[in-house]
Amino acid sequence: MNEIFEFLYGVQQNNNREWFLAHKDLYKRAEARANKIAEQLIDGISAFDASCKGLTVKDCTYRIYRDLRFSPDKRPYKTHIGIYVCPGGKKSQLAGYYFHLQPENDEYLESSLISAGLYDPSKEMLKTIREEIMFNGEPFAEALAKAKNFVFFESSKMTRVPLGYPKDHPYAEFLKLRNYALAQPISKKRLQSKDILKWALEEFQTAYDFNRLLNNIVTFREG
Repeated sequence: MNEIFEFLYGVQQNNNREWFLAHKDLYKRAEARANKIAEQLIDGISAFDASCKGLTVKDCTYRIYRDLRFSPDKRPYKTHIGIYVCPGGKKSQLAGYYFHLQPENDEYLESSLISAGLYDPSKEMLKTIREEIMFNGEPFAEALAKAKNFVFFESSKMTRVPLGYPKDHPYAEFLKLRNYALAQPISKKRLQSKDILKWALEEFQTAYDFNRLLNNIVTFREG
């Protein structure tokens, strides 16, 4: 990970075109390392989730350049690297497995982390998932229990059960969610471990049933 974090710390402190162009070789080394990680994650995830077979690195990685069109923040470069392995690739809007690296004290997320599930689903997807939980919440709870080391992103969770759903529902807390995404941080010690990808794949596998359930729900309704 050294190549990646050397670049990320650099661009965090010098987020401008002049620095980036002067250190393009540093970025290229970081990009090569990230692409190698993406290959390993695709291969490892495909071994237990056949819906991810055949993906390419390009399907699962993101440009370093920020979209500035509608943002008041005009810094040109991202200060994190993310890899998202999911059926159909990152543009499919389906649940998958996300590997995120960022420097300390970066404001994007709280830490480097791994994640699974659906982040920022469409209104239609959100409604579909909530309806499934309302009528058949037990499989959702069972799948969640298997991913025991993950927790929900709850920053946008509603304080009350949304209108149209029973307030006394046994899975009312799940109905309040706006993101059906799970996460767990990657510790400093883990980031320095040579077994980090082995660990990530083992954790991702515990979230397989959760992802499969979400994708079955949204693709069945859309179909």
